[in-house]
Parts: sequence; C-alpha cells; structure tokens
Amino acid sequence: MFISEIFSSKKGPVFSFEIFPPKREYPIESIYETIEELVTLDPDFVSVTYGAAGGTKDRTVEIAGYIKKRWGKPPLAHLTCIGAHREDILRILDELSALEVKNVLALRGDPPKDGPAEGGDFKYAKDLVHFIREQRPDVFCVAGAAYPEGHVEAPSMACDLINLKKKVDEGVSFLITQLFFDNELFLSFRDVARSLGIGIPITAGIMPVLNAKQISRMVSLCGASIPSALAHLIARYERDPKGLHEAGLEYAINQIKGLIREGVDGIHLYTMNKPEVAKRIMAEL
Repeated sequence: MFISEIFSSKKGPVFSFEIFPPKREYPIESIYETIEELVTLDPDFVSVTYGAAGGTKDRTVEIAGYIKKRWGKPPLAHLTCIGAHREDILRILDELSALEVKNVLALRGDPPKDGPAEGGDFKYAKDLVHFIREQRPDVFCVAGAAYPEGHVEAPSMACDLINLKKKVDEGVSFLITQLFFDNELFLSFRDVARSLGIGIPITAGIMPVLNAKQISRMVSLCGASIPSALAHLIARYERDPKGLHEAGLEYAINQIKGLIREGVDGIHLYTMNKPEVAKRIMAEL
C-alpha cells in the first residue's frame, strides 16, 4: 500500500513511528522485538532510518522488508543520495521493490564530517525525488523531509520554503517534519507552506525529551529552538533524571494533543527504539 492512500482515506491524523537499525556489532534480529512491541500499538506505518551516515543502509532494506512480510504494515524506507550514483539508487530501489516495499523517504543525507562527499550524481533531495519518479514511475510513494524552523544550512526560512516547494513539485506525496518543540512554529510553517501551494499532507515529527544530554545533541544537529516552557522544565529537573524523563514525556503528550486540536495531518514519533515511550504516549492519547 502507498502511504499516501492512508492519508487520503483515514479520518483523523495518521500515526507513525520511526526506528533505526542496530549497529553492525549487534545482530539485526535485536531490533525485531522492538518492532513487535511497536506494531502492537497499531501505527499506520513504520519508518526505518539509514542509521548514522548511511552506514546501515543494507539493514534498512532488510528491516523494511521484514516489517512488510511479518506484520503487513507499510514500511517507509529512508533513502539518502549524497555521494551516491544512479546505479546505487536503482539497485536499492529494486531491492525494496522485490520485498514489496513501496514507500521511500527521499533525503539528501549528511555530508561526511571531514568534508564534502566525493563524487555522486545527486546534490539535493529534490534531485533524488526527480530520479525516482523518472526511473520508477508509479512504483514508489515518495515522502520528503520538511523543517518547521528552516534547514540549518538554509540562508533563510524563505529560501528553505522555496526549495521545499521545488522538491514537492518533483513528486513528493507527503512530508515529515524535523523535530520541533514549539507548536506555534509548526503551525506558522504549515500556513506559509499552504500559501505557497504545498497541499500534500504534512505530518509533525515529535521527539520526547528524555534526558538533558539528548536535547543538547539534537538541538545542535537540527537547530530546533527550545521554548521557554521546555527550558523551564529542563532547568527544574537538571539534577533529577527521572523527573526530567517524566516531564519530557508529559510535554510531548501535551504537544501532540495540541497539534491534534489544530487538525494536524499526522504525528510521526521518533521512538529512539524505545517501545515503552511510544506505549506511554499512545495510552495517553
């Protein structure tokens, strides 16, 4: 099933979870119990990342195929293109197709830490979207990433939105946002996107704050701002890890409830491979 069909047929927001493959020193089966626990919560789809720097992309394909075969849930396989050649992308697409995986999240990916990527046939995610639509028309539903506060490398929010429109015009069927902690920023982003003619579903990416180290790392990577209410919680529970864990969950739950009241198209929960977090959130909802 194309995930775009779920958005068009479901009443109310689409709920989805994101997982990441285990590192290579761990058996791939170590993720299967996590998947089983998450699937019991009946998400509409499960996305599978590439792992750090795309180092586990073969596992992404295998795990996505497992989700489809074992559980019948539509998997969304991440696919990054930086440093990749056309034949690399076609091979992965054909591997996914053979496993009946019909949905991909087309991403640029992160450049190497020691400098720009060598070679490769793609510069931006929109180039990857165009290539998939050109080479495998009607075979895949293609999702794209969006940034409610702008991509960290974009010179301005306006420039980022223009680039987002170009990517959507290449054939993106729905969008998943980067994590954010201020609903007003998301709602403002959604309004501007709609005014630019971006009419496809926009699902909100939510990551609960479970510890101070995590929030510091994620903010440095994606540039998400910390609203005063969340900053107050972090300061209040600075020396109370359990208290921060609980407060972070409550903050995410209230954030999701607020988004649902505003008619959000979907909620995409970054689970961090912690089924107990997803269980708690879904129970509250």
